[in-house]
Amino acid sequence: MRFILTGFVLLLSISAFSQQLYSRAFGERTNPAILFLHGGPGYNCSTFEVTTAQTLADAGFYVIVYDRRGEGRSDYSKAKYTFKQSFKDIKSLLKAYEVDEVALIGHSFGGILATEFALENKDLVKNVVLVGAPVSLQESFKTIIDSSRQIYTDTYDKVNMRYLNKLDNMDSTSLDYAVYCFSHAMQNGFYSTKEQTAEAKAIFEQFKSDSTLINFAAKMTQEANYGFWKNENYTTVDLSTKIKELKAIGIPVYGLYGKEDGLYSEQQIMDLSELIGSENLKYLDQCSHSVYIDQQGTFIEVLKLWLLNN
Repeated sequence: MRFILTGFVLLLSISAFSQQLYSRAFGERTNPAILFLHGGPGYNCSTFEVTTAQTLADAGFYVIVYDRRGEGRSDYSKAKYTFKQSFKDIKSLLKAYEVDEVALIGHSFGGILATEFALENKDLVKNVVLVGAPVSLQESFKTIIDSSRQIYTDTYDKVNMRYLNKLDNMDSTSLDYAVYCFSHAMQNGFYSTKEQTAEAKAIFEQFKSDSTLINFAAKMTQEANYGFWKNENYTTVDLSTKIKELKAIGIPVYGLYGKEDGLYSEQQIMDLSELIGSENLKYLDQCSHSVYIDQQGTFIEVLKLWLLNN
């Protein structure tokens, strides 16, 4: 393994795969470590990296971000898009940054990886924080369809209703089904708040011209989406039992969700609260999928409460 250090950016060249991973660390190495696992599959860490990582580091954490192999700024050449390969990369990152124990922040799809990794590597993981992450994507698909159907009914949108009704005859485990559901969620604004807080507006205003966000924030790697579906059937994963197993072995699981995140019904959040304990879950107003921007101040204060005092 060879490490190339350039400023704050560490590119890991792993000889076994001739592969480089984009990563970056913020804060003091002696502080409690956090590894951010971004959403997708197919996205990257750029939005969290630019808007939140340094602020979180200033709050007393050692924050590591990275783009998964074959996604974002990490090399694509030999990406397999499997949990096994992803877990090996995470362990390589922790070794490179000399981290013996870490809190995992899993945003969206990253929450699935965080939970799965923690179960297989319990000696490395101190806490798991699910941020807008699905416990069951199949349940989220139902939520998206039900909410979209109500919108199309209320607006007399017969065209979109016809498209939505086609999902009734599709295999809900297929990738096409997932893509169509997420398309309706995007179209209906399920990822955004109706009215941003002043704090969130200021964050977006500050970084709207940042070249990293412009180049990468909306970039998606379709190969990753297909690869993780083909190899791991990730759209059918249900984390309920695995969360219980984490609690049983003493790894706390926390949750941060927005009340305007259209991927999750209130019932889904209540079910998660039952799993992890109401004291371990925050359900935030004026907040949607990007919790770390929509309610950044609360996001950081809650992490300090949960992770610095345990």
